[in-house]
Amino acid sequence: MGTMPHALIHMAAPPGSETGAVLIELGIVLLVLALLGRFAAKIGIPSVPLYLLAGLVMGEGGFIPVSAGEDFLAVGAQIGVVLLLLLLGLEYSPADLQVGLKTSWKAGVVDAIANAIPGFAMGLILGWSITASLLLAGVTYISSSGIIARLLEDFDRLANRETPVILSLLVMEDIAMALYLPIMAVLLVGASILQGAITAAIAIGVVALAFIISFRFSRHVSRLVHSHSRELLLLGVLGLAFLVAGLAEAVQVSAAVGAFLLGLTLSGQVADEVHGLLPPLRDVFGGIFFVFFGISIDPRDLLPVAIPALILAVITAGTKIATGVWAARRVGIGPKGQWRTGLTLVPRGEFSIVIAGLGIAAGLQPKLGPLAAGYVLILAVVGSLLMRYADRIPSPLARTKVLTPSS
Repeated sequence: MGTMPHALIHMAAPPGSETGAVLIELGIVLLVLALLGRFAAKIGIPSVPLYLLAGLVMGEGGFIPVSAGEDFLAVGAQIGVVLLLLLLGLEYSPADLQVGLKTSWKAGVVDAIANAIPGFAMGLILGWSITASLLLAGVTYISSSGIIARLLEDFDRLANRETPVILSLLVMEDIAMALYLPIMAVLLVGASILQGAITAAIAIGVVALAFIISFRFSRHVSRLVHSHSRELLLLGVLGLAFLVAGLAEAVQVSAAVGAFLLGLTLSGQVADEVHGLLPPLRDVFGGIFFVFFGISIDPRDLLPVAIPALILAVITAGTKIATGVWAARRVGIGPKGQWRTGLTLVPRGEFSIVIAGLGIAAGLQPKLGPLAAGYVLILAVVGSLLMRYADRIPSPLARTKVLTPSS
């Protein structure tokens, strides 16, 4: 009969095997997501905070620990980020992004300074080393592309006038990470500055090449991917998306940047058809991303660092709002749009945890991981709610209308 393939052997494994445990746990996770999503829709709040809290309950130290399917959830979370940013990129043309970057680069510099300094200062106040404090600066600097991308879609704000400003700032943050991550990795292992400079130069070159392809060869890439078969189109786009995201990660550039730039590159009929096919898949894996993020946090480690995390959350929520307001004002967006821009930038997420993970892996500072986790959880939940109710929250930017008595 020949040899049964390895995958089929696992499929034929007896009940009670590890495969069975994984499937049961994944089934529970997906059912929990379905129930929470319905509950969130019923009471009119975003589903993202509930997914994050569910992950917290199901993680290590939670009430319902999930361990057998954790590897799958980790991969699923990465797929979720790729799909979130791919679909976000499909909403805009390379010309839109080019204009946004030209008009918002000063705001990007202000964003970096205003939001990194509080983290660095807190590290020094806590008695941490310069390197650990620099890592905390990265944690407080970068907003969550994954959470923001999902909520912009959920709240039907992709067509808003301020959204290109938000996207420009997010892309600049991710590009800044292409410089920051390799330099920090070099500092953590004690390598030379030259090695760090070479790694950073390679990362910048890859991003620049991706931009050139997006701006100049968009039609050619779309023509190559296009197919009249929905199955073949979906396979081609997903394969290209994962390949680009993986190559981006391999050269120390964010997978999110790679997926976003691919979305920008696809245009015309391809973009329209893919945008109709991918949302259900994105929503499933996006939910897995948020649950996995919560699972990565051990609730028992949060209490000792709760006060520093809360202080940082309050300060950097304010600096992000101020940055967003200023960036939107510079391009002529009105007070309501400025306010929405600032509130949208508040959530922190996947990148902040990745940065903290570098320090954990290097054994640099044991409190860095819990502090980053608590900080991110606060701003992921609060930031999601601020985005949801942005138009209902009183804005200090609103002009007071003076009423005069009629004669």
